[in-house]
Amino acid sequence: MSTDMNVTTPHLADACLRLGLPIRCAPHTVRPLVSNSRVSGRACPVQHFGSVDVFIEALAGAGPGDVLIVDNGGRLDEACVGDLVALEVKNAGLAGIVIWGLHRDTAEISEIGIPLFSLGAFPVGPQRLDERTSEAFKYANVGSHRVTLSDFVVADDDGAIFLPLAMLGEIFDVANKIRVTEERQSTLIHSGRSLREQLDFAKYLSRRKEDPNYSLRMHLRAKDAAIEE
Repeated sequence: MSTDMNVTTPHLADACLRLGLPIRCAPHTVRPLVSNSRVSGRACPVQHFGSVDVFIEALAGAGPGDVLIVDNGGRLDEACVGDLVALEVKNAGLAGIVIWGLHRDTAEISEIGIPLFSLGAFPVGPQRLDERTSEAFKYANVGSHRVTLSDFVVADDDGAIFLPLAMLGEIFDVANKIRVTEERQSTLIHSGRSLREQLDFAKYLSRRKEDPNYSLRMHLRAKDAAIEE
């Protein structure tokens, strides 16, 4: 199963659309702590209830290269992950952290070097301790999407996307084909051949006049081109 690091979250989102799969992305407000960050791996979900004990416990069931997915309900009144948790996660061999909530200790986490994505930074930690549920490690909600151990996450500067492990190979194969096509088109544009010319856009407009149902996506598929899905 290839998970080509050159494939971006936009490529993967387009691949899901082409395959007819649901597109499950974290809300756009989930951003990388450090620009040009990239992380991918099996999801390791955990729900936060006010104490870091759940994060340490979650590591016992995590594997090397997994990504810790923290569900703190999107709260903006507390930070749930700090530098010690980030360091523990890195030393346990995980690839990164995605938080539906806030982090703190920004400078220290940046120095630790583990990719972290969150809603932002806030200096105050939790002042609560809620009762833990029996599903603390079964899933994590990120926005409107539920992430489980059956998911794979990829996150970069464009955001985070959650993919079903059962379809991962097919998704990455399609995403890579889209990437190759877009790179070819970009090279041609730089060499002086416009995208309009490559797509035979005048022909598309003419065809659309005759058939209003003829879409650009249909045209792109016929020409093995890409710009949208």
